[in-house]
Amino acid sequence: MAYSLHRRFIQLQVRALVLLGQRQRALGKVDELLDLNASDPHALATRAHLLAEMGDKAGAQQNLRRLVAAQPDQPAAWFNLGYLCEEMGQLEEAEAAFRRATELDPKLDRAWYGLGLSLIRQRRFDDAMEALRKNTELQPMSPYGWYQLARVHVDRQEPDEAAKIIRHLRKFEPKVAAQLERETGLGQAQA
Repeated sequence: MAYSLHRRFIQLQVRALVLLGQRQRALGKVDELLDLNASDPHALATRAHLLAEMGDKAGAQQNLRRLVAAQPDQPAAWFNLGYLCEEMGQLEEAEAAFRRATELDPKLDRAWYGLGLSLIRQRRFDDAMEALRKNTELQPMSPYGWYQLARVHVDRQEPDEAAKIIRHLRKFEPKVAAQLERETGLGQAQA
């Protein structure tokens, strides 16, 4: 009982310090939580988040690796690891983490999107298209997956397919459609 009250009190302190913008002090309190339980998933995730906010991507990545080792069935942890790896240019590791996230939760749209981005950066356009199609199925009104899918079609020398996406985007995201037209040189994609 005393242990759980002490732990809960530290958790509240972490939240308050984060709200006050005192990330370094919050990090110290998270370390206290990890002294109590080195594999505490909430503390590991919070520590990774704080480190990433403070610009220490390598430290954040290390904590996320500890988190997925402790909690291998948590899709959000795998997504966050994939995101950091992709940001750090570790594309194969990002791909593996995003794939694990989508295996654990096939409806995790942002993991499909991240997988698509990491595959694009590896110039694996066929695989990227598959991931981005899944993302757009799960989030049909979000322009991000559609935008990247159109870019992949352009990279694959398929301007007609990209133009179809631009026409589709024009129905609900005309600014994104116009941006794609400018960037791809496809001009005003005809209906």
